[in-house]
Amino acid sequence: MARASEIAYEALRAEILSWELVPGSVLAEVELSSRLGISRTPVREALARLVGDGLAEPLGGRGLVVSPVSAENVTELFELRQALEAQAAALAAERRDAARFVALQNEFREVPLLLADPDPGRHAYYDLVARFDDAVDQAVQNPFLVSALNAVRTHLVRIRRLSHDNPARLLEAAREHLLIVDAIVDGDPRLAADATRVHLYRSLRSTLGSLVAQSDVEHDDHPIPTLITTTKDATTR
Repeated sequence: MARASEIAYEALRAEILSWELVPGSVLAEVELSSRLGISRTPVREALARLVGDGLAEPLGGRGLVVSPVSAENVTELFELRQALEAQAAALAAERRDAARFVALQNEFREVPLLLADPDPGRHAYYDLVARFDDAVDQAVQNPFLVSALNAVRTHLVRIRRLSHDNPARLLEAAREHLLIVDAIVDGDPRLAADATRVHLYRSLRSTLGSLVAQSDVEHDDHPIPTLITTTKDATTR
């Protein structure tokens, strides 16, 4: 049976990644303990893990809140993501099981049909992207690189929410993924890395644009100040 702290951690992590707990939400031990039906000690342990993940942070000595999503930290995340994913794509092209990536080629070609589904969460599309990530992880044959990628993906899950209402961008991203898969199938590590960099450059520009647009909407609606923040320097980096 799972430990109480593990149950609390998984529940809160899922709520943060799905934006049920939005950036800036207060994470109060007493309230969470009551809501989850778990004593305060395991809740405290779960919150400590979330701080370690970068999903929660202190608020001026008054407890913890869900970490904000800002243009600056998104840019920093993508800087790390580019280094890791470009290397992973190159290694996958060298070490891949071609048959698995050929199957993914066919699926990415059918993405327009997936995006025609009325599901607002785009679960079928993101399931395909997750299976692409899994295929790359297995192909690189490097557990240290995979561990680093998984840490980055935790934050990407939260950021991807900003693209759910932009099917045009998702369609472009699918085409970019297909170019990466094509290069891996062809065993071309340089092209796989370059295609990954192009995809991440366009994804970053789209994400920053979504942050600015959503920040404007939130500002008009008088949001909690820490929900989403933007900085001029970060959006022009």
